[in-house]
Amino acid sequence: MLNSLTTLFKQLLEGSDVNKQDQNPHLAMACLLAEVSGADHDITAEEEQAKKDLLAKLTGLETEQAAGLIIEANERIKQSASIYEFTSQLRELSQQARFDVIKALWEVAHADGDIDPLEDAVIRKAAELLYVEHSEFIRAKLMVVDHKQ
Repeated sequence: MLNSLTTLFKQLLEGSDVNKQDQNPHLAMACLLAEVSGADHDITAEEEQAKKDLLAKLTGLETEQAAGLIIEANERIKQSASIYEFTSQLRELSQQARFDVIKALWEVAHADGDIDPLEDAVIRKAAELLYVEHSEFIRAKLMVVDHKQ
């Protein structure tokens, strides 16, 4: 983490645009899904499968490609200082697409049948950073918990 902060400060001092580096919205979505599943430090097989399936659904990628992105995302989140670097790449998405991302985060969190408060906190922060209204944040959660599509 210290290395990533040092790199960030160095890039800021040099005037390079940190956000333009490594721009990959699909990877950013994978990182958010991985961040939520790992928030409670207990990643279940159901959560692993949900991440792959949901990433494929969100991006239109094949499941194998999505699985590869999840593996890359697991490494990327170990080096990140916050989820801001991932959400900042997704702000240009439509309101509906950002809602779909938040709903997918809820689906990963609920894949094991329980939403941990730490998972809730990560999703709440992601929704704020993606400018998803609180009412939509709650609507997405209820859709997942109540199994309404």
